Amino acid sequence: MNSDLIRLSAFEQAELVRSKRISATELLDAALTQTAESEKQIHAFITICEKESINKAREVDRKIAAGEPTGPLAGVPYSAKDMFCTRGIRTTGGSGILRGWIPPYNAAAVERMGSADAVLIGKTNCDEFGMGGTNESTAFMPCPRNPHDPERVAGGSSGGSAAAVAAYEGTVSLGTDTGGSIREPAAFCGVVGLKPTYGRVSRWGTIAFASSMDTVGPITRSVKDAALMMNVLAGFDARDNVTGRVPVPDFLSELKKDITGLRVGISPDFLNLTVLNDDGSPDDHPIDPEITDALMRAADILASAGAEVIWDVPMPNTKYSVPAYFVISRIEAYSNLQRYDGLKYGQRAGTHDGDMYDLFAESREAGFGHEVKLRILTGLFISRKEFYEKYYLRAQRARALIRSDYDRVFDPAGKYRLDLLLTPSTPLPAFRFDRNGTDPRLVRYADQFTAPMNFAGIPGISLPAGRTADGLPIGVQFVGNDYSEAILLRAAGVVEQALASQQEKV
Repeated sequence: MNSDLIRLSAFEQAELVRSKRISATELLDAALTQTAESEKQIHAFITICEKESINKAREVDRKIAAGEPTGPLAGVPYSAKDMFCTRGIRTTGGSGILRGWIPPYNAAAVERMGSADAVLIGKTNCDEFGMGGTNESTAFMPCPRNPHDPERVAGGSSGGSAAAVAAYEGTVSLGTDTGGSIREPAAFCGVVGLKPTYGRVSRWGTIAFASSMDTVGPITRSVKDAALMMNVLAGFDARDNVTGRVPVPDFLSELKKDITGLRVGISPDFLNLTVLNDDGSPDDHPIDPEITDALMRAADILASAGAEVIWDVPMPNTKYSVPAYFVISRIEAYSNLQRYDGLKYGQRAGTHDGDMYDLFAESREAGFGHEVKLRILTGLFISRKEFYEKYYLRAQRARALIRSDYDRVFDPAGKYRLDLLLTPSTPLPAFRFDRNGTDPRLVRYADQFTAPMNFAGIPGISLPAGRTADGLPIGVQFVGNDYSEAILLRAAGVVEQALASQQEKV
């Protein structure tokens, strides 16, 4: 029975708990048992908070026994990327400099999950401060492994969250996405990952990486669970001044609507990976053909369901997203990381009665990993006055051009009048830790299909769309205009259901 419980959706689990057919404590025990066994190989977690999770599960059971109302995620075991502050539970950001930090408060997203009566079982591993695409830059080794092939990466920086969900170590997870850090690991691990519109979900209490792009979103095993989590997470928060004062729909109800008449675009600019050579000239590489085939299958499903597929939609500026991301994210990271000085924030290295700058330098040397140090140095270099126009200003111009691509194709009075774009989530499936057989340039530019949405501030959702001949998951992505998460979820649900039906017939 326990092994069956952990494979249910969050929606199903909460229904069983509320109807008293199972207890939250029983469900938690199944999740913790699975996690203890699976973690021997997957290494998705930095911290398991067993004591706190037992107390929460007992609280849910007490409320149900007393006839008190419970939240929509009653008893559902979940994890949170270790970028989210958790009261009384260590929060590291994947960095050695925060190894012993225990926050006195919860992040807004964790608050909302707690109010919905979800049960936090642990904090998942991540690239240090979210800086990486493979989860190999964490200070807490061993880094997460892909549940579909432990010799391959889980993706990053929310790789621990995606691996945990894929391995049934909890049912859903909270992730953060700055350039694809929810959607890329979701694609690699064969789960659903939603990056909402910038400002749709509060980031208060979430450790910052690049503040103009950071977003918070769900990682789940089904589209319906992603909608359920968005019902919990979305909404204005006065503590985060970028959250939007816009209505929040019932995302679950929106799933029931059909997609007849939706205009879905496919762009040739998302069917090639464009690597910029040292002289700035473009070098195009076709994406993995099995990913292209999966994209076309998804397009056929949408057309059969009544959507209108628009081909050859130009998105000419998206190829600049990775180089521009390298510049802007590093400058913002450099700014955000200055607070970790061993005095106000972060672990202090040694004892110093003398120069405080020696204290800063030694604390950072001891606490930061290679990737973070590299990004600090890069951000410091390109933010200097003499490089402002050569690097930063050009990157911001590229960002504006990327946003203009989306404004043009989503313009309801324009030529294309799209409701959605359908793209690959990644240009290749999960690659091996040893990178054997993988072009390193493709690894470096693996975020080219996800970073543009962070620049534009628009939502995107990755969902499983088949497997390669080697059994590796393939992800496709829906992208929409500002605050169009309901439409994305609806289209993703149609593809998910159709693919599940096809699989059942095989």
